[in-house]
Amino acid sequence: MPKEINREVALALFKEYNQDESLFRHALSVEAVMRHFAVLFGEDEEKWGIIGLIHDLDYERYPDQHCVKVKEILTNEGWPEDYIHAVQSHGWGLCSDVEPVERMENVLYTIDELTGLITAAALVRPSKSVLDLEVKSVKKKWKDKAFAAGVNREVIIKGAERLGMPLEEIIKETIAGMRKVAAEIGLEGNL
Repeated sequence: MPKEINREVALALFKEYNQDESLFRHALSVEAVMRHFAVLFGEDEEKWGIIGLIHDLDYERYPDQHCVKVKEILTNEGWPEDYIHAVQSHGWGLCSDVEPVERMENVLYTIDELTGLITAAALVRPSKSVLDLEVKSVKKKWKDKAFAAGVNREVIIKGAERLGMPLEEIIKETIAGMRKVAAEIGLEGNL
C-alpha cells in the first residue's frame, strides 16, 4: 500500500535530496504557480502543487540523470505512477522522452522555465519584486536573448501552444501565482 502523499511528505523528500537554496525557491515558485493554475482550471490544487514542489527532486544530486533518476526515487518511495509521469514529463525533449499528456503536465512543462525568466525579470527591477512586475516587462526581457539566456523560450512557446493559451495570459497567471509566495521565494522586494 503506497503511503499517503501530501505536501509534508513531498517537502521532506525534496529536502532529503536537495540543499541548494535557489533550487528550493524555484521549487516553491513552481509549486505556487501549479496551485494557481489548478484553481483556474478547477483541478486538484494539492496534487498539482505537490508535483510542482518535487518536479526537480533529482536535479541537485543527479544532474546528468535529471527526470530519469526521479522515477527510481519516487517508485521506491511508493508514489503513484501518475505523479511520476507528470514529474518526468516536464523535461520532455530536454532530458526526458516522457511526453506531457495531461493538462497538469503541460502546465508544468510550460511554467517551469517561465518561472525562471520571471524571477530574473523581477530581480533586475529597482524594487527587486514580483509584486509590481508587469507582463509587458517580462515580454521586453523575453526579446533580449542574452537576458536569462539559460531559459529555454522555445519550451515555453511549445507549452503555450500545447495548452492552447496565449503566451501573455500564461505569463500573467504565472506572475499571479508567484506573487502568492513572494516572501518565501525572495521576491517581495522593497516596495
